[in-house]
Amino acid sequence: MTATPIRFGTDGWRGVVADDFTYENVRYVAQAVAWYLRDDPRPVVVGHDTRYCAELFAQEVARVLAANSRNVLLLDGPAPTQVTSWTLVARGAGGGVVVTASHNPPEFNGLKYKPDYGGSASPAVVAELERLTERAEREGVQAMPFEDALESGRVEMVDPLPDYEAQIARMVDLQRLRAAGLHILHEAMHGSGAGFVRRLLEGGRTVVAELHADRNPGFGGLHPEPIAQYMPEAMAMMAHGGYDLGIANDGDADRVGIVDESGRFVNQLEVMALLAMYFLEKRGMRGALVRSLTSSQMIDRLGEIFDVPVYELQVGFKYIGPKMTETDALLGGEESGGFGFRGHLPERDGVLAGLFVAEMIVEYGMPLSRILAHLFELVGPHAYARHDIRLPRDGYAQRKDEMYRRVSASPPDRLAGSGVVRTRDDDGFKFYLDDGSWALVRFSGTEPLMRVYSEAPTSRRVDELLGALEQHLGVEATAAAGASH
Repeated sequence: MTATPIRFGTDGWRGVVADDFTYENVRYVAQAVAWYLRDDPRPVVVGHDTRYCAELFAQEVARVLAANSRNVLLLDGPAPTQVTSWTLVARGAGGGVVVTASHNPPEFNGLKYKPDYGGSASPAVVAELERLTERAEREGVQAMPFEDALESGRVEMVDPLPDYEAQIARMVDLQRLRAAGLHILHEAMHGSGAGFVRRLLEGGRTVVAELHADRNPGFGGLHPEPIAQYMPEAMAMMAHGGYDLGIANDGDADRVGIVDESGRFVNQLEVMALLAMYFLEKRGMRGALVRSLTSSQMIDRLGEIFDVPVYELQVGFKYIGPKMTETDALLGGEESGGFGFRGHLPERDGVLAGLFVAEMIVEYGMPLSRILAHLFELVGPHAYARHDIRLPRDGYAQRKDEMYRRVSASPPDRLAGSGVVRTRDDDGFKFYLDDGSWALVRFSGTEPLMRVYSEAPTSRRVDELLGALEQHLGVEATAAAGASH
């Protein structure tokens, strides 16, 4: 048995390379997937990102699956997670495995399992994979040499771009975007989304300039998360002028960050509200909106204005995706910048989200900053910020349990002068206040972080609420993310 049990967080299993994330442990999880799919004759798709040795870890997965008589479609190069997901849907596969640690720091890698619908695995599926992984640790794995798997035909190398581009063309008008003459900066953050925005939009008057599109497993010393503090160069280039839109993607490109033509970072809560407004107001579409509890009440206001239902769920597309499917939702999204769309996958797609923002600029016929101002004219002022408090990996689970027990035993009844009217405690603790604002504390499911969030009408009020909740918790923030002023 491994020293640290292999556990799946909000979206997959992640660990530090050469510590938790080893070839041996990857083989255990691959064997679990093989057993889980033992009665399914369909192939399994395997993809990977640009992290250290990601393609070699993907080959380990493939050779275990092949030895267990599974046919494998192995993507022929780095690709966004959603590209693997779409490939398995387009090819009628039984499931998929992606070697990625998404937005985590460079020392991490991980595995995501995707069922046949291409979305995140449900808690029930995750529990079964964890059980089967423990069995593999006890009983061992079957594996065959990768070259033999290729020669036998068990493993087939596939190019995922044609299927993915055809699907994107069904979601947005690529020909119109190519002809629109937009100037777009794509901050790829050295991730697996590099080249995808350019390839989808090239061939017309629109020009896509790329930043950090080369492979660098160290991510150039930056954290591959598309938020303001981690992309100063992209924001400076946008502020210098000459671009209509900045699109940034995280390490596996399932998240998006947006920068307007002036260099202002448009935070992810604003991006989701912009997307919802665009679909509802400009496209005339109707349908439910599904959001995580860390995202914005601007969505609720848009739901009231356009008479569509809004659902607030726990963090993770393993919750949001099924609700989208159940309600045929128009849009699902998280505070992290992950958005899913009707007619696509019940899963995040940061490349498609960026293209929708480009299409929004064309459809409204005005700069993104003006479209954002129009949003605030509809929903009123909203400000937001998140503080990240990084904790040691050792003892993280114990610290999390202790903090939750303490807050549960002594929750605040007031924060910064406002009364707490309701508390939600199924994913951290969210405190809804009598002035309509909220504050939340929760622990990350993918890295050793405690996060404190707030949304209120002004940035000053957000800062007051964050400080009050942190004082109640007895912690001090070390970094801020997603601030909006």
